[in-house]
Amino acid sequence: GNMVLKGEPWAMCPRNFLIKTIAAAQGQGLSVKAAFENEFYLLRQTAKGLEPADETLFASTQAMDLHREVIDKIADSLIAQGIPVEQYYPESGPGQQEISVRYTDALTAADWQIAFRETVRAIAHQHDLVASFLPKIFPDAAGSGCHIHFSIWQDEQNLLPDKQGICGLSQTAREFIAGILHHLPSLMALTTPSVNSYRRLLPHGWSGAFRGWGLDNREAAVRVPSNPTGYPTHFELKTVDASANPYLALGAAIAAGLDGVQKSLEAPNPVTVDPGNLSAEDRTAQGIERLPSNLGEAIACLQENNVLLNALNPELSQAFLAVRQAEWSAMKDWELEQEVKTLWA
Repeated sequence: GNMVLKGEPWAMCPRNFLIKTIAAAQGQGLSVKAAFENEFYLLRQTAKGLEPADETLFASTQAMDLHREVIDKIADSLIAQGIPVEQYYPESGPGQQEISVRYTDALTAADWQIAFRETVRAIAHQHDLVASFLPKIFPDAAGSGCHIHFSIWQDEQNLLPDKQGICGLSQTAREFIAGILHHLPSLMALTTPSVNSYRRLLPHGWSGAFRGWGLDNREAAVRVPSNPTGYPTHFELKTVDASANPYLALGAAIAAGLDGVQKSLEAPNPVTVDPGNLSAEDRTAQGIERLPSNLGEAIACLQENNVLLNALNPELSQAFLAVRQAEWSAMKDWELEQEVKTLWA
C-alpha cells in the first residue's frame, strides 16, 4: 500500500518511489514489465539450531517428494492470490528451493514479491518449517538470490528483440542494460542491501560478482537468456537478493536503466566466459570490473551517485543511507554465525 502524510504521498514511501519511477519511464514512452525469481531455504529448528529440511541434490525428485505438501500449498496459496506460478524445482543447496512466478507490470511485480515472501514463510510455518530468504546461510552451500527479470515495452510491443542487434537485442535494450551496469556499484546498496548479501556475491557463484553482461552467461551481473524460439525477450539482473525492499530495488534499477536510454549509453562488449577465470589484465582490457565486495563499498558508491539519489528524493535517500550505514557499522565485523542468528528470517 501507499503511505500518505496529511493527504499527500509520504516522501519516504518506497511504493510511491516505484510509482514515480514508472511515471518517469512513461514520460520516455516506455513501460517496464518485471518478475522476481526467488530462491529460499526450508529449514527445521533443532536442538543444534536451524538445519536444512533435506540433504538432497539439485533438482532431486526425492526433494520434490519430501516437500510436495508444503510446495503444493505454497503454489495453491499464490495462485489463489492471483499470482501465477510458472516453475518449481529444488535448488543447489540442501533444503533450498526455487519458485518462479510470471512477469507482470513493474508495480504489480513488486507487490507480488511482498506477497510471495509472506506466503512462503507462513505456509512453511504451518508445516513446522522455517523458510529463510537470507542470501547466505551456510558457508559451504549455495546462497539464495532473487534475480529481477526485465522487459521493456512500448505500445504493447516488447522492444528487446532485434535480429540485427548485438546478442539479438535492440539499441534501446542495450542502452537500458548499459545504464544498469553503469550505476550497478551504487545500485547494489539497494538490491543487495544487507551485510550478509556480500557473502553470496563471490566469483564462480552464479551470483553476478563482476560488472558485465552476456548471452546465457550466469557469471555476468546481467544475463540475457537465449530464446530457442527466436530472439531474447527479457534479461535478468543477478546482483539482487530478497533482503532488498522490492519497491526500492526495482525502482532504482529502472531509474538506472532509464538514465542509460536518456544518455544513449553504449553497453560494453558482451562477456562470453566466466570473468573469474580471466586474469586481472584481461578483465581490465575488456572493461570488466569486480563489483563491491561489501556493503560499505556499495554505500560509498551510492553516496556519490546523484542520478540515483535524485531519483530517490532527498528525504528517502537520506533515511535509506542512514539505516544502511548504521547496519554496516554495527555488523561489519560479525562472523557468519552471528549474521544468520540475527537475520535468518
